Amino acid sequence: MTDSMILLRVFIAFLRIGAIAFGGAYAAIPLVEQEVVTNEGFMTYAEFADLLALDEITPGPILINSATFVGMKVAGMPGAIAATLGCILIPCIVSVSLLFLFRKYKNTVLVQSIVLTLKCMALALIVSTMIKLGMNAVMPSEAQADILHGTYAVAVMAFAFYLIHGKKLSPLPVMLGCGALNVIVSMLGM
Repeated sequence: MTDSMILLRVFIAFLRIGAIAFGGAYAAIPLVEQEVVTNEGFMTYAEFADLLALDEITPGPILINSATFVGMKVAGMPGAIAATLGCILIPCIVSVSLLFLFRKYKNTVLVQSIVLTLKCMALALIVSTMIKLGMNAVMPSEAQADILHGTYAVAVMAFAFYLIHGKKLSPLPVMLGCGALNVIVSMLGM
């Protein structure tokens, strides 16, 4: 594949990310992961985890840092420029356009509903990526399917969430209780 084709692939990958990345950088991480690891194969999951660590310790916006780092890895300095431009082009155009509309209609019910929906979507994307990265970091892939699809894990998680947020219990006793429950379940062979 020619250098110009690689640059075009990098640019288009981050153009797609930039076009649909709502909710800030952390909400965009699943989109970057999908494009960079799954769709284009520019990185492995281990390299992507390293990328996230580098993004956290370097100054600047995480999404733009990600684009620059991926572009640099794939095609050197021209790749870094192509990825960064792809990442910011559509958001800049959309942001300026939306700013004018938001200033005019910000107090309407429709706009307030849209903002609330976008917040919920961003949270779902962040939690999804957190679970994926956590599972890949600490668990072998053959065990992931059992845990991810197990109703037990979902039930324990939901109950812990309810105790912490619904009943306002401290997270420490809830974590210790969940750990004790898992030890008992493991000892019973369930």
